[in-house]
Formats: sequence, C-alpha cells, structure tokens
Amino acid sequence: MSTSTTASVSTHILDTSVGRPAEGVPVQLAARAGRQADWEVLGGSATDADGRCKDLPALPEGTTHVRLDFAVEPYFLKKQADAQQDAPANRDSGAGVFFPEVAITFAVVPGEHYHVPLLLNPFGYSVYRGS
Repeated sequence: MSTSTTASVSTHILDTSVGRPAEGVPVQLAARAGRQADWEVLGGSATDADGRCKDLPALPEGTTHVRLDFAVEPYFLKKQADAQQDAPANRDSGAGVFFPEVAITFAVVPGEHYHVPLLLNPFGYSVYRGS
C-alpha cells in the first residue's frame, strides 16, 4: 500500500500465447533512491494461479526507481516439456527460450500505486502501467 511518503507496486503476467495467466514465475523486486544509487533487492515472490504477485515487499521511503525481474525461463521450459509430453513427435524441435528473463525498470513518485502487467509470449513481451 502506498503512503504519502512511499509508492507501491503490484504486477501480474498474462501468457498471450495461450490467453491465460502465467503461474509460478519468480519475480524479484529491487529499488533505488536516485539515478546514481545502487539497486537494493527488496525480495520477491512468484505468480499465483491468477498470474499475480500479491505479496511483493513494500518500497522504502525515498524510492525513485523500481525494477521488476521476471525469471520466465523455467515457466517456458515447463510449458515446452508439457507440450512435448502431449506431442512426442515434436521432441527434437530444438526450441529454446528466447527471453530467459525480463527486467522492467520504471520511475515512481511517493503516494502513487504502480500496477505493471507483463504480457508475455515465447518471442516477445509488452508492459504498461495498469490500474
């Protein structure tokens, strides 16, 4: 929850290749106070069955920039393994993970809430400031 001296962040992931939430994706939250400051990893979570991280840590007072790091490779490898199990003829397709991770960095101001959805597919992604 944001306060007058802090901002807050939430996120979720939609796998647009299947039109469903992406469950089980690890997400790490980092913050810094100023452009030249070092990043401080605050902690992380993983997306739930609805693709949401509902328990990201609070941002410290003075935060000006936030970074969300999404570890999407394990999610896609699991999807590939499940697909291969369903269609053994495709086992040697050689498909890899094009984006093993996605890092989203954005500026914040105190008192605001930032919901940053990730629209994800195996060969692309998009983000936006949601509500």
